[in-house]
Amino acid sequence: MRPQRHICVRPSVRSNVAATLAFFTVAIMPSDTAAAAETITFDDLGLAPMVLAAVKAVGYETPSPIQAATIPFILAGRDLVGQAQTGTGKTAAFALPLLSRLDVNSRRTQALILAPTRELAIQVAEALQSYASHMPGFQVLPIYGGQDYRGQLAALKRGVQVVVGTPGRVMDHMRRGTLKLDDLSHLVLDEADEMLRMGFIDDVEWIMSQMPEKRQIALFSATMPSAIRRIATTYLNNPEHVTIQTKTSTAVTIRQRYWMARGLNKLDALTRILEAEPFDGMIIFVRTKLVTTELAEKLQARGYTAAALNGDIAQAQRERTVEQLKNGRLDIVIATDVAARGLDVERISHVINYDIPHDTEAYVHRIGRTGRAGRSGDAILFVAPREKRMLQAIERATRQSIEEMGLPTAENINALRVDRFMQKITDTLAGTDLSFFRKMLQEYVSKHDVSEMDVAAALASQLQGDKPLLVKDAPKLMTEARSRDKLSTTGGKRAPDSSLLRYRLEVGRQHGVSAGNIVGAIANEANIDSAHIGRISIYPEFSTVDLPADLPEGAMACLKTTRVAGQALNISVHEGGDMPIERERPRKPRISKTGDVKGGRKPVSKVTKAKPKSSAPREKRGKL
Repeated sequence: MRPQRHICVRPSVRSNVAATLAFFTVAIMPSDTAAAAETITFDDLGLAPMVLAAVKAVGYETPSPIQAATIPFILAGRDLVGQAQTGTGKTAAFALPLLSRLDVNSRRTQALILAPTRELAIQVAEALQSYASHMPGFQVLPIYGGQDYRGQLAALKRGVQVVVGTPGRVMDHMRRGTLKLDDLSHLVLDEADEMLRMGFIDDVEWIMSQMPEKRQIALFSATMPSAIRRIATTYLNNPEHVTIQTKTSTAVTIRQRYWMARGLNKLDALTRILEAEPFDGMIIFVRTKLVTTELAEKLQARGYTAAALNGDIAQAQRERTVEQLKNGRLDIVIATDVAARGLDVERISHVINYDIPHDTEAYVHRIGRTGRAGRSGDAILFVAPREKRMLQAIERATRQSIEEMGLPTAENINALRVDRFMQKITDTLAGTDLSFFRKMLQEYVSKHDVSEMDVAAALASQLQGDKPLLVKDAPKLMTEARSRDKLSTTGGKRAPDSSLLRYRLEVGRQHGVSAGNIVGAIANEANIDSAHIGRISIYPEFSTVDLPADLPEGAMACLKTTRVAGQALNISVHEGGDMPIERERPRKPRISKTGDVKGGRKPVSKVTKAKPKSSAPREKRGKL
């Protein structure tokens, strides 16, 4: 008989949760997942109001099978073993119910999430921050090896409700006494089999052995090797088991490519692809309803016939949009996953994943809008550097390799534009009676004594209008491995590379920031390749960084609110001139027990005139 547990669920939704628990009392098989996805919404799961509001603000519309199956169990306080492949939405599956059960009025550490890698720890922490956007006072801290201890120690001292970390660094803090888990009520093991593969399983067991007796544990793993089963048997209390089996496949007639978003604005990249790719009809998938309308408006301003398709649009309007796409009055639809469910339009030759999907099944569903019934199709996926894990998960799930594509260069775009312009002239000459215009221009040439070629050029310029026919590539940026430290020398003074501009960041040494923190934040939040990040100087109250002079407005807006070491960067163009270069203080060498010097820098001695060597033997020092 199952022991009684306290169920932290709002009374108004207890019946919904009970019904959902009854539905998912057995392992979920492929046929069940489809039914679950169709019948259950986030409103049915019993999430806290603030968490549910954040979910809707993010734009999630229906839970994935793993989310629908596990959230009710975690909300009910039960231990759980969830088996599902990477990329099926496991992060939200444990994050949403965990946040619903937290006490944000307390700064004690109530939840610990173990992740196998630094990248996953950061990703999970960022997801928690997003889902808790309507929870004032919520604090989450990612801790991992390779990061400066000072920032972690300061944050732990202030107090955080959730810690996300790699096993080794979590164990270090526990042994130091800087991470106290006396009040811990929730423990999550994310990608347990990956921790086993990487050799962390002993650390994980040590951490679990130190947990309070009364705590809830959720273990997620793609596979269940014997070591993971043993942990579940040893440390989990009569756990529920949920297994999601996915069968994903993509049509062989679909050409799949991805573009790694490094340094260039996604909208600019999309515009280049639209110019270079010959397409008939296109669906562009994004994550949120808000982005569908914003992106549609921006593409319309660039001359494309585009429209939004999301769940907030009335059904009649959605049907009209689909009909316009079918009959050619509309070329591009920007849609969320749910809005495009079941959409089958023969004209769709391209699917672009402007935002990478949250799970692999959504990717398969998205690109399945093209290449239907044996027709060929193209699928392009935009991937930010931090999203490489999802790209790999998609390749594993579909058992297909996705090829990387390069963006069309300015030279490519210009050649296409010139060809199209020339084709317009050819079509007009072939299909239009030009006798009237020919006579009029002959009179103009005779009257004004100009050449026919000059008149033709003037008319071509008038036809083009204010929009330039040709585009220009941004100035080439430094790409050498050590380019961020490369400075030119002029007249004995050091000046930053001319292609970069110096920016000021409102975070400095007193906040515990490091150059690595700044590079990571800029690369991850603004999608700027680290090769395009120049010199970084850290001062007591602020820092400066050299970035591309043509930094997009979107990147600037993002970096104003990005937080590093607990401080908003609030980036701005630095107007204080070139700052004095701070010399790095020599590190004090460590002396081992054997007397060997370890680390540090050798002190630089003053240059002295060498004394001539004597051929006579040196006398031993001492008394005669």
